[in-house]
Parts: sequence; C-alpha cells; structure tokens
Amino acid sequence: MKYEPIIGFETHVELATRSKVFTGTRAEFGGEPNEYVNPVCLGLPGTLPVLNRAAFEMALKVALALDCEIPEVTIFDRKNYYYPDLPKNYQISQEYQPLGRNGRFTIVLKDGTEKTVGIHNIHLEEDAGKLIHQAIGSRYYSLVDLNRAGMSLLEIVSQPDLRSREEAEAFMETMRGLLRYLEVSDCKMQEGSLRFELNVSIRPEGANELGTKVEIKNIGSMRSVLRALDYEFQRQSEILEDGGHVIQETRLWDDERGETRPMRVKEGAKDYRYFPEPDIPPIHISRDYLEALRAALPELREAKRKRFVEQYQLPEYDAGVLTAEKTVADYFEACCRLYEAPKAYSNWIMTYILRELKGEEDKDIRDIPIPPEHLAQLVQMVDQGIINQNIAKRVINDMIQTGHPPRRIVQEKALEVVDDTAAIEKIVEEVIAEHPDPVARFRAGREQALHFLLGQVMRKSRGKASPDAVREIMLRKLQSGGE
Repeated sequence: MKYEPIIGFETHVELATRSKVFTGTRAEFGGEPNEYVNPVCLGLPGTLPVLNRAAFEMALKVALALDCEIPEVTIFDRKNYYYPDLPKNYQISQEYQPLGRNGRFTIVLKDGTEKTVGIHNIHLEEDAGKLIHQAIGSRYYSLVDLNRAGMSLLEIVSQPDLRSREEAEAFMETMRGLLRYLEVSDCKMQEGSLRFELNVSIRPEGANELGTKVEIKNIGSMRSVLRALDYEFQRQSEILEDGGHVIQETRLWDDERGETRPMRVKEGAKDYRYFPEPDIPPIHISRDYLEALRAALPELREAKRKRFVEQYQLPEYDAGVLTAEKTVADYFEACCRLYEAPKAYSNWIMTYILRELKGEEDKDIRDIPIPPEHLAQLVQMVDQGIINQNIAKRVINDMIQTGHPPRRIVQEKALEVVDDTAAIEKIVEEVIAEHPDPVARFRAGREQALHFLLGQVMRKSRGKASPDAVREIMLRKLQSGGE
C-alpha cells in the first residue's frame, strides 16, 4: 500500500528584543552559563512578570503578516510541567486566547506553483533554559544554563496541510524569509533562535482521515528536519505494513544516528493544567493600535518581487531569487543606488555570491566579504572596458577570498584589458604560426576551428586581450592569408 505524509510545523522563534519577555534581564546569545538571570528568571518567591512591549509588538506584526484573526483581548496562561530547565515549574504561555488564529501562509514550490498553508494559531511565551549533558571525570552530569530562560519566544502552529518533503522544505525556507523580512529575529538555527518541531502522520493515498500524529523535537537544522521526516515516514509505513498501530507520542531526533527515539507519550492541553496567568492582566488590543502596526509593516517578499520586475526590468526568475531573503534584496538595491546596472548585479549575485551561501543555513550575504561598493565598482570596470567579463570572473573570486576591492586586485595582478592593436596582432600571428592545422580547416570552410584559435589567443594573453579586437584581427589575418 502507498502512503502519503501529513505534515505540520510548530515554528519557535526567539524574538530580537534586548531584554527578556517578562523581565529586564538581557536577552543575548552566549555569555557565561547563568550570566543573564535575575530573580524573575529563577522563579524566586515574590517576583512578578512585566510584559515586554517590544516583544508583544513583534508578535503582533507576525500575526498581521500571516493574515491571522487578532482578538480584541488576549490573555496569558500558565502551562504547568516539571523539568530541570524550567525553574518556576510552569511556563507563561497562551492557550485559550492567543494573539492570532486562523491565519494563512503562501509558499512557492520549485516548479513555481503556489500553495496556501493554514496557520492554526500564534502565541507568545517565555522560553525554557538549556540542559547541557557532559562527562566530568568518570561521571556524567546534566548541567542547567538559564541564560535562555525567559527569552521572548513566539510559537507559530501550522495546520497539517503539507504533503511532501518539497513542501516541507519550502515552508521552512519561506517562513524563515518572512521572519527576517519582518526583522523580528535573526533566525540563526545554530544559536536556537529558530527551531522547527515536526508533526508527522501518514495515511493511505486517497484516504480522507488523518493518521496518528507524532511530534519530533530536538532538530537543529533544516537539513535535519528533512532527514527526520524521511526517517519517520519510513518508520510509520513499516509499522502499518506489519499490521501495527502508530502511537501518538513525542520523539527526539538523533542526528548522529539518523533516527527518532521515543521521548514521552504525547500530552494534551489537560495534562498541562492550563489556567489564566494571575500576574498578567488581560491585554486589550485597540483597532487603531493594530492598524498603526499594520501600516508600519515593511515591504514583504511578494510585493518586493513584483516591484523588482517592474522597476528594474528583471526576469521573474531573477526577481524571485533576489527577494527570497531580505538581506539579498537590500544588497541588490544598495548596488543599484551606487551604479545602475540591475541585470549585471543580478547575474553576479546569483552566479557567484549566492554560491558561497549554498548549504549554509545560518549564513547570509552580509557574511560575504564583498560590500555593495565593491560589486558596483567591478560592474563599472567591465562597462568602462577596463577589464572584460573573463577577467571579472577571476577578480570576483579573488574578492570573495581576500575582501579586497576590485581596482586593487586588477592593479596588483596587472589584469587590465589589453587593447593595444600591435600587441594583439603579434599574439594572433604567433597563434596562426603555431597551429597550421586549425588554420587550414578554417580556410577550408570549417568555421568551428576559429573558436579554437581565438581561445589560444586569449590563453596567451591570460584573458586580458579584448575579445572583440582579437576576433577582428584574427579574421582579417585568416581571410587575407597573412601569417
């Protein structure tokens, strides 16, 4: 029997606030263990939470961008459970009246087709701490670092609308892109500021009923999410093929072994004994306040893509690639403001610069040592005839390796285009003399021999000769019979 996967995501986003969600303690990655804590983070008696306004507004911006229904009143709840990295033994979260419900999110697949994914809810909560398991001497210990405890954490729960590995990958990439466009998080998965928890079930192809959902945690990268999806689909398929039943549970992903392992039987809301948070009053969201936030939303990807096509006359494909990440789109426009050559920038960015980011999930274009000023200078040098396209390819590779501006590289390596007719004629004559067979083939009417001869001239000139001048002189020499 053939099965299809039913996939949903719980996207956890640490918001880019300077302080934590319910206290003024620094919200920062790194630091010495337990450096960024205070009595509120530690859950000491008598401490009271105070909601971070910046975190609340960032969360609302995401809800607006995802077209969620936003209530006039939202409340916080206590989610009760016991774990070493949760010092209060409860987490302030939202269950009954979250910030947003019934949103929608459009993803674009590699073939250009679009799919709308439902958003079940968006809620704001505090993050837990972090457990570090390590050996000290001959014993193993679990150490608790509460620097992350109390960080502003936004959870986006999707509907189980995804049906393939490709759709899951598109969801993650597009969601990360949206969050970075909104500038609510740096979305660095290696630092834990973006985490995807995977919900997977399977059912026979053509069936209408959903299967039994399994939640997978402890996934540290998008590549690992896709590996976990593949493994879990195979595991559940084998269980059903053998006549068994999939258990609703939470499983952990073991990246080293490439498998999921049981963690606990899946809890429901009643297991967490939710009740309204008594120390934070209900929050009223006025329509005027909401509309002001909506008006302040930045230009998002789809609107920017359409503008790039209209304003810069770019092909649809180029505009789609350049606007997938806000940092790339900003980089492109910064180049255009310095020297207007949009299609040239698009080609260089897509072919050379984005190549350096391939496979690096947490790296962005700002990590490439070519500022917009340097790329603009390179394109201008090509347009001015100082270097040709072949030399420019060598120069940009040096720019990536060294971070040096193109003018410096060209000067240090003497890469300026050779347009001295006498010098080019000399090289052409040498090539004609050294390769009599291709010369004879060309004169016999086999024009493909010309490409070989031109290539030899460019090789001898180390790519510096003007291609147009080389072609003109070569044809003149060959057609006149001169050697």
